[in-house]
Amino acid sequence: MQHYDTRHDPHTGPAHQAHDEHAGHMGHGGHAGHDAAGSAHGKASWGTAAQATLHCLTGCAIGEVLGMVIGTALGWGNVPTMVLAITLAFFFGYALTLRGVLKAGVDFRTAFRVALAADTLSIAVMELIDNGVLALWPGAMDAHLADAMFWIVLAIALACAFVITVPVNKWMIGRGKGHAVVHRYHH
Repeated sequence: MQHYDTRHDPHTGPAHQAHDEHAGHMGHGGHAGHDAAGSAHGKASWGTAAQATLHCLTGCAIGEVLGMVIGTALGWGNVPTMVLAITLAFFFGYALTLRGVLKAGVDFRTAFRVALAADTLSIAVMELIDNGVLALWPGAMDAHLADAMFWIVLAIALACAFVITVPVNKWMIGRGKGHAVVHRYHH
């Protein structure tokens, strides 16, 4: 009998085995609609999509705020500050997913691919909406960190991004993509 090393196979490694053991709890939380392998069955719940979007929103918000703080502190203009904020939003969005997948014992290369597959569209939509609201809101781009308007418009922009991205994530998860891929590594 030939020996097969399952330590680096994402479908048979320790993370997947733990998820298989966890499969008996299918009715709770974000696991509804998933089989033991974590793949979706055509329809994802709104709750699962909202959780995935909230996960992305957390990374995006950290990156956005940090980028704006750094750009403002350095006296940069709106465009370079926005580019930095968007870059950091992607970085922190991916980093949060990477952290969770790496905890499951997956190698970095596989975890990085999972993060890219899971979060790219979600973060892109979120950033498009978020920055679109900021750019179109009169006076928002000229508000300073100490101005209430800055924080109010940022909160509105992030809320709009969340509301618009939830259906995108629901659609992706329902097709076994996006955070459905990440779900395979959570236990």
